[in-house]
Amino acid sequence: MEFTRLCFSVFSIFLLSYVCSVHGRLYGYPKMSHFRALSQISLPPSPAPEGAPKIDNAIFNVLSYGAVGDGVTDDTQAFKMAWDAACQVDSAILLVPNHYSFMIQSTIFTGPCKSGLVFQIEGTIMPPDGPDSWPKNVSKKQWLVFYRINGMSIQGGGIIDGKGEKWWNLPCKPHKGINGTTLPGPCDSPVVSSKTHYFVPLHEKKLVQSIYLSGPCHKKVCLILQAMKFFMSSNLTVQGLKIKNSPLFHFRFDSCRDVHVDSLYIKAPPQSPNTDGIHIENTNDVTIRNSIISNGDDCISIGAGCYNVDIRNMTCGPSHGISIGSLGFRNSRACVSNITVADSTIKYSDNGVRIKTWQGGFGAVSKINFNNIRMESVRNPIILDQYYCDKRSCANQTSAVYISDVIYSNIKGTYDVRSPPMHLACSDNVPCTNLTFLDVELYPAQGQKILEPFCWNAYGAPRPLTIPPVFCLLEGTPQSLPSNDVDQC
Repeated sequence: MEFTRLCFSVFSIFLLSYVCSVHGRLYGYPKMSHFRALSQISLPPSPAPEGAPKIDNAIFNVLSYGAVGDGVTDDTQAFKMAWDAACQVDSAILLVPNHYSFMIQSTIFTGPCKSGLVFQIEGTIMPPDGPDSWPKNVSKKQWLVFYRINGMSIQGGGIIDGKGEKWWNLPCKPHKGINGTTLPGPCDSPVVSSKTHYFVPLHEKKLVQSIYLSGPCHKKVCLILQAMKFFMSSNLTVQGLKIKNSPLFHFRFDSCRDVHVDSLYIKAPPQSPNTDGIHIENTNDVTIRNSIISNGDDCISIGAGCYNVDIRNMTCGPSHGISIGSLGFRNSRACVSNITVADSTIKYSDNGVRIKTWQGGFGAVSKINFNNIRMESVRNPIILDQYYCDKRSCANQTSAVYISDVIYSNIKGTYDVRSPPMHLACSDNVPCTNLTFLDVELYPAQGQKILEPFCWNAYGAPRPLTIPPVFCLLEGTPQSLPSNDVDQC
């Protein structure tokens, strides 16, 4: 009997030790005696750190690398170390576990990595709380950057909280005022400006704009960070995440290809300045699907150098709508083509579907299809504006980005009666051509008076069956077209 009890005791001790060991490996809680010093930029591919815990099933839990997850402790080093280790393993999962809040500083996650890397965000990730908490020697232009990554997925049910409130309230940030007329003050920020909706030709002496209030800049804190930026990367998937209150753009894709965005929820207050939901530029072969965006600027903005972009099943607003542009800033070249926005709803927004270009630019926008879009109380449901300006006045210039082959089909709903439902303001010297309107029905959200569309130097086939009819379109083709500019695209 005594021998049996002794055997049972030994077996119990062995079993308890084994269970604790497995539990530790699965949930990743081992204590680490020290951290490796790392720069702001994560290391390029290299062997995993000495002494780093090996996680079963290629799961690299940031807790295993020293992250605390209390929302106060700086967990930047732990994230960098977990990234460097996961980057070396095929089909690795970098896990940000649920029920934790991780505060990390500005970080560049560098590739290339092994194929099939998954950045699984189940908990909350946040930056330091506002500009006063931001380290003095750390860049304020961007927060989370993914550089030269091929074949990565960022997914999960977690939250990315940009904590932008204190950034929005800086004196040099543009602020919407109620019937405000204050002139914008100077600002040293390269990414912040007062925003204007649109100009019609100056000789028409009509000006429609949103006035923003701006105070003086101070201490150069207006280099506002963007939440998540993907740069020179390919074959990316971003899905299922919730992101809120970015100081500037929530997602930015620059010089990327094969980008797939699905089922995102992006939210910021309607008055938050420059908080675009998804911005893409110099990026091609993009799909954006099944997402809800409510913010203080464009839900989606498409910059120069983009082509083959397909956007569907979006719910957008309150916001500034879905925009191509602004393009041609500071006399620059801009080429955008083969863009589709379809099967979506835009509600309670300043704009619906918009193309906006600066005077003085060159290049071309072509093969644009806005199809099956529902408008709900949108101030400018359809706006094409080649007089875009971010100041109270802009000098007239002769060159412009050439806009052609734009289709507006099955666009229905209501508009805010402060503006006409269609505003087509094209350049004096570079007219818009081949504009097509099919099954467009836009009614005033209040009252019974239907406002007439506005057209300036816009060519297309008049469609009297649209509501309201677009009789102001010019028929045929203009006498001269900017063939040289188009050839450069």
